[in-house]
Amino acid sequence: MKFSYDKYADAVYIRAKSAKIKRTEKFQDDILIDFDAENKVRGIEILNVSEWLSKDKTPSVEIGNRKIPIPA
Repeated sequence: MKFSYDKYADAVYIRAKSAKIKRTEKFQDDILIDFDAENKVRGIEILNVSEWLSKDKTPSVEIGNRKIPIPA
């Protein structure tokens, strides 16, 4: 699993595995999910990620009840 952050777009991308993306679906306004031809999740993009950061300024993203760290 790889994480990348684009500070200009204020977006983080979480790639589960390299694969050709067949389609992308909007999960929420700022969350997009990429699927491969076998309908498996291959990536998640979170837009406006600075709004998702925890208030204690820890570099992480909360999705549901999980806190996912963003590598510096």
